[in-house]
Amino acid sequence: MPRPIRLLLAFLIACLLPLMGLSTAALWAAPAAAPPASATGRPSYVPLESQPFHGQLLELQQQWIDAPLNQVVGDSPRATLLNFYVVMAQVNRDITRIEAKAMATPGLFWSSAVQSELELITSYFDEAVKALDVSEIPQSIRADFADEYALKLKVILDYVFTHSRKPFEIPDAAGMKALNEGRVNPSASWTIPGTSITLTDVGTEGGRDRGFLFSAYTVAQIPSLYEEIKDQLRPSDSRSTLLTPAIYDAFSLRPGYLLPPKWYLMLPRGFRQQVLEAHLWDQTLFQIVVGLVVIAAFALVQFRLVLALLATYRMTKKAARQQLTPLEVWKLDNIAWHRVLLAVVALPITRLVELLLDHYVNVTGLPLQVLMYLLYTLYFCWAGLFSFFLMEALGRSLAEWVTILRGRRNALQLSRVSNLVMPVCRVLGAIIGISLMYRLLILLGLPGSTVLAFSAVPGLAIGLGASKLLGNLFAGLSIQTDRPLRVGEFCRIGSNLGYVTKIGLRSLELQTHESRVTIPNSVVDEETIVNYSLRSDQAHDAVQHVFELHLPLPAELTPDQLDDLVHYGRLHLTELPGLSAAQVFLDQAPGDGELLLRCCGQIHAPSWTDYLTLREAILLRLRQLLDQVIRSRMVIGVAYDTTQEQLQRIPDLIASLFEAEPLATFRACRLLAISDFSYDFTYDYRSSQPTYAAFKDEVARLNRALLALFAAEAIEIPYPTQAEVQRDG
Repeated sequence: MPRPIRLLLAFLIACLLPLMGLSTAALWAAPAAAPPASATGRPSYVPLESQPFHGQLLELQQQWIDAPLNQVVGDSPRATLLNFYVVMAQVNRDITRIEAKAMATPGLFWSSAVQSELELITSYFDEAVKALDVSEIPQSIRADFADEYALKLKVILDYVFTHSRKPFEIPDAAGMKALNEGRVNPSASWTIPGTSITLTDVGTEGGRDRGFLFSAYTVAQIPSLYEEIKDQLRPSDSRSTLLTPAIYDAFSLRPGYLLPPKWYLMLPRGFRQQVLEAHLWDQTLFQIVVGLVVIAAFALVQFRLVLALLATYRMTKKAARQQLTPLEVWKLDNIAWHRVLLAVVALPITRLVELLLDHYVNVTGLPLQVLMYLLYTLYFCWAGLFSFFLMEALGRSLAEWVTILRGRRNALQLSRVSNLVMPVCRVLGAIIGISLMYRLLILLGLPGSTVLAFSAVPGLAIGLGASKLLGNLFAGLSIQTDRPLRVGEFCRIGSNLGYVTKIGLRSLELQTHESRVTIPNSVVDEETIVNYSLRSDQAHDAVQHVFELHLPLPAELTPDQLDDLVHYGRLHLTELPGLSAAQVFLDQAPGDGELLLRCCGQIHAPSWTDYLTLREAILLRLRQLLDQVIRSRMVIGVAYDTTQEQLQRIPDLIASLFEAEPLATFRACRLLAISDFSYDFTYDYRSSQPTYAAFKDEVARLNRALLALFAAEAIEIPYPTQAEVQRDG
């Protein structure tokens, strides 16, 4: 907020407070009586040098110089308060001394000697911060805001010690005992007179007394107290080195932690104060510009990491749609480890940005709180993803090693082991990720009871669905143990026929001809399972399935034709690629007694496309053989005026036709019927032609040769005639 506006608001508040019966001093719980006015018209306050404890402050100041390994927290309000005040003043004095020598030393960075000295100053400061009870500050911002609150508290104490209306004593251990003896309700706390600043004995921890600390309530009030008095600080006439009214501004308006970078101090003072340290939203122009640059670069890196992570899932989906080679299947774990690498890269980058904004750019106040919450959320989200991806990658690698150790290095065995290992690893990764999310909620400041309430919601959901979930879980364990079916096998589960593609802890996936069917494990355990796959101890990917096909036969087939059909089936089906151990036999359907030609065997068909292609080839070949059997039995009729000699020679004439066909075997020719118009000779033969097309060409050659032979022998093939007799009425 611009300074003129702030002054205007302060003036309005000052005008309204008397009308409301309030005063600024009332906010500090001061006595109602106004302090005596000095000759200048200002209230007269007791200077720090006149306070009863000033001599002890000087003694402590020398003690901290002589013995820097002391501790700030003491066994009384006096010990803690005065130690804190002296140490913070010492930190400010040392920082100011180092800054004053910056222009006199060359270089843009601090020397190793200065850095060693800064480490000692930081240890002083950290010891002073321990005097604050920061247990109520969320853990994610506790360390950062504890530093800010300690600096602000030092400014507040400067104001209290220099604006006291009368001297006051700070009780030591004996004083606290005497004070409690005079109290109606003794307590282990003491409040600075006229203020709300309280020091409380926080009890013991680990068997030792923790001493007096600035209470958690006081720590929570520090920002509001500082905002109230920061505009009321006036230059003091005191030359005491213990007063540090600008200690917080020196910390919050410049980059770096406690001590700014040397290159920053080498810049012209006017440029720093007028430009780089210009205020906007309680931040300087330098902090805003550099912070935005860092955030923009960080957002770009996060965006690229997310895109790369999504690309791995597109690779997985593409691999699922395509038929992978066995070598490519063994490389799928590289995708999982790629995700682990992306997540593990995001973790240090997020942490680096957090440290950069906090300790280098030195963002403070509400912007720091928002940024810390955001960065902690991102960090734990990436940590959760990292734990899940790591368990998934370990599961895939473990599945590969188990497959190799079992001596079955092939893609099918890898898929079967992965279906057993991966669900367990994913559940473990999810549990770790959920635990990290609960940890994040606690770090962001949610009470433990609220986090437990969040935990109860999924617990209640699991409890309501526990019966079905546990039923499917135990059924899945039963399936994995008994192994009635495995991944890659061709099975019938109830009315569903297909390939088993996945066996999980909750359900089983079956790839049918129409779609992918997900069946709960409890249903699978209760259904009748027909497994058509043959199991072998050999380590190979080829899974053999039992194949069976029945073909209804025409009722007019003669026994000789049936025998020929079985002969042709056993001869030609064994030549089909993909079909082994073929068996062809005649059967009779139950009920109507229809004759069936059954074909059984073993096929290698890892997918529905292969299965349907092979089934179609077998069915088509059987139809061809059936047609071949029918066409291998011919009926030829001759006219009634054919002589007896010609009738006797017809079988021999037909048999002579097969001398020109080496792949055709003549069996017999008989006069089996005398029809209305002809003598009907029936002859049959067996053909060894390799294809159906060659057989039809053979039939065509035999028919042409028969017609030519009958024409040469003057044997007539009659055609039926019909005479119509009409009578006159």
